[in-house]
Amino acid sequence: MKVVLRSLTLADAENVAAAMNNEKVLANLRDGIPFPYTLTDAEEYISYLLGADKNAVFAFAVEVDGKAAGIISAFRQNNIHYRTAELGYFIGEEYWGKGVMTRAVKLACGYLFDNTDLLRVYAEPFATNHASCRVLAKAGFSFEGVLVSNAYKNGKVLDMKIYALVREEECAEDEEE
Repeated sequence: MKVVLRSLTLADAENVAAAMNNEKVLANLRDGIPFPYTLTDAEEYISYLLGADKNAVFAFAVEVDGKAAGIISAFRQNNIHYRTAELGYFIGEEYWGKGVMTRAVKLACGYLFDNTDLLRVYAEPFATNHASCRVLAKAGFSFEGVLVSNAYKNGKVLDMKIYALVREEECAEDEEE
């Protein structure tokens, strides 16, 4: 199974809509995503990502064997956190448990650290999303803690976990000072 990241195109909308039109996928994402998730919804989301500030939003299609399986994106934070980005991602259920997202996370972070001034990439999965927590750990992220009662989703108060990956060169420079 070959996993690559590439630029999104509107031609990916059909595959993105198919992946997102799944309540199991949506259960692990933030609110505001419609269900059922239509082709129009996917086209609008991809258009938003394509039109976003290229120094603030980094978005890629997660391609598996030539087909867009999902999206991974990083959103630069503001103010004193401008060299930090929050990572978000999803893939279709048919690709779960196959190492696809772990590979995508590694590729995305490699790109971010090689091509931007970002020092830190973090993600905040729901504590109940064990698969996403495993993805981040396998991709080299450090578990930093639990954000207790940090979200309200589907009528439940949920904890979230925070994981982060820090640019290695910056850590080494800090240790030398």
